Amino acid sequence: MPFQIIRNDITKVKADAIVNTANPEVAVGSGVDTAIYEAAGRDKLFSAREKIGPIARGDVVITPAFNLNAKYIIHAVGCPWEGGDKGEAALLRRCYDKALALAAKKRCKSVAFPVMATGSYGFPQKVGMEVAVAAFTAFLEEHDMEIYLVVFDGETVKVSGELGEEVRSFIDDEYVAGAFDHEYSGIRSRIETSMLKRPSWNYDLDQSEAEELTNLSADGLFHGATYDGKKLKDFRSESLDDVLKGIYTESFEKHLQQMINKKGLKNSEVYAAANINKQYFSKLLKGKVKPSKEKVLALAVGLRLNMDETVDFLSLAGYAFSPISQTDAVVRYFIEHETYNVIKIDMVLFDYGLDPLSKEAK
Repeated sequence: MPFQIIRNDITKVKADAIVNTANPEVAVGSGVDTAIYEAAGRDKLFSAREKIGPIARGDVVITPAFNLNAKYIIHAVGCPWEGGDKGEAALLRRCYDKALALAAKKRCKSVAFPVMATGSYGFPQKVGMEVAVAAFTAFLEEHDMEIYLVVFDGETVKVSGELGEEVRSFIDDEYVAGAFDHEYSGIRSRIETSMLKRPSWNYDLDQSEAEELTNLSADGLFHGATYDGKKLKDFRSESLDDVLKGIYTESFEKHLQQMINKKGLKNSEVYAAANINKQYFSKLLKGKVKPSKEKVLALAVGLRLNMDETVDFLSLAGYAFSPISQTDAVVRYFIEHETYNVIKIDMVLFDYGLDPLSKEAK
């Protein structure tokens, strides 16, 4: 996945570039800055920093990584939060953009960021998160790079800030057990009704067999149809999920491309918002991989689908919302609030201790 959150000491992360929240003056700051100097080799890194001199706020510079498990250290200088009306968010965004651009210029394949500005600089968590998400998403539309947001293992910081609490209120136990379950039941009923009106195409039928199957009544669905001299299974003897998977798998990639066109989106907009890498997305469009349910949910977000469209999109891949899944409930919150970005969703899931939508299959 292009973006992921990890709990670790940033000085122990293996990446081509490590981003440091640096002091604007030629001096070792506190927190992450101190840790990076100590791990990289204080004397060597400080000597390199002296040659650069002071750094303006909003700017970045690069040095060798010395003893770190990286090639470069990108030093980004932010600013303190002073109420939000002095351009603080724009300056922080400039730090992210310049750090990412510099990593790309150096042909880095991976870059690790600390949680910037929300500590000693006092940025509200929500503002810091919004700036990071916007910068990462815009960058990933144009570049293929692994971006890590590193949360120190001992910290209790909630990277999603107030948003996580808003989501928690949305998916409380009463909602998951009540309204969500009720709607889920209605969804399955609607799918079952629609399935009785069409044949199953999971069998490799020739044209005459397909025509015969199409003409069968709902009451006699599949009865009398044969394949290689054997009677086909009765639809009613299979689970709905099994039937859906068989029917829709072959057409999922076509529907995906149709939805991209219908929404007037570029491929890059979809896979960046869905936090899916370009290579995997290309395989999806060519029908070379079967997406997991999490990937389908991520694509629904990337496509900016509403809830009805998401239900249909899931069914095309053989899936449905679960009435007991917290992950599904989190995704529902974002779709219903028209917040279409999987990086932001993954931040909330991280705070809940849940796997991200973009987790790679093992």
